[in-house]
Amino acid sequence: SLLVQINDRLLGRATSSFNITKQESNKSDLFCDERVYRFSLEHLHHQVVIMSPPVIVQPRETSTASLIFLHGLGDTGHGWAEQFRDFSFKHIRCICPHAPLKPVTLNGGIVMPSWFDIKGLDVSSPEDEAGIKEASRELQQLVNKEIGSGIPADRIVIGGFSQGGSVALYTAFATDIKVAGVVALSSWLPINKYFTEDSNSKFNRGIPVLQCHGQSDPLVSYRWGQASHEIIKSFNPAVQFKSYSNLGHSSSPQEMKDVKTFLEGLLKDS
Repeated sequence: SLLVQINDRLLGRATSSFNITKQESNKSDLFCDERVYRFSLEHLHHQVVIMSPPVIVQPRETSTASLIFLHGLGDTGHGWAEQFRDFSFKHIRCICPHAPLKPVTLNGGIVMPSWFDIKGLDVSSPEDEAGIKEASRELQQLVNKEIGSGIPADRIVIGGFSQGGSVALYTAFATDIKVAGVVALSSWLPINKYFTEDSNSKFNRGIPVLQCHGQSDPLVSYRWGQASHEIIKSFNPAVQFKSYSNLGHSSSPQEMKDVKTFLEGLLKDS
């Protein structure tokens, strides 16, 4: 069964922060990638506690813009920080926070880094609305911290992979915090009933949004990503959706090229 498969896969990708054998891998959630790494939860707890501050990747020159990017389930900010170091941005600072440790219902209650609980992999599955809103508040605090450091709100992009991207989408459109744009990879729009109700306020209408999704994603289905896109497009025409053939719940060089192009175009050096 799917649950058995999930329980057999504690992490789909390891990062250099863990003292385990690392093989070639892409960014992915814990229950989706064939490349499996096993380690004790005790070791994981120790690692997460000591690296709780976000990983910050500084640009080559003075920071004039920021990207706050939330990783996927079971991961940490370190793996994505490696990717952003490869981007070698001239003036965009990248902040990669770590999710808190939480039990995940979908994984049999195993405690792991998670922005909110995931109860199922279907559009009709119940959602952890309280957890999503809590994670959104944490993201808003990070945005406010960047503003406090001198980065204007209209120079801050939020984003993430899978559940991290979902938190970013919810934060951008369901809260009144101002941001410049959103990057959502292999993600979905959570609590979508809020956004399909015309009487509910939607914020940051018109900000550029980049959604990227693999057509072969076995977890957050491609159709789910498309449906989220249609909902967003109903109140924000500035959203674009890029799809990638033969890509599962992971990333690809072409997708990363598209992300870099999007960010550098949106956050041009002034």
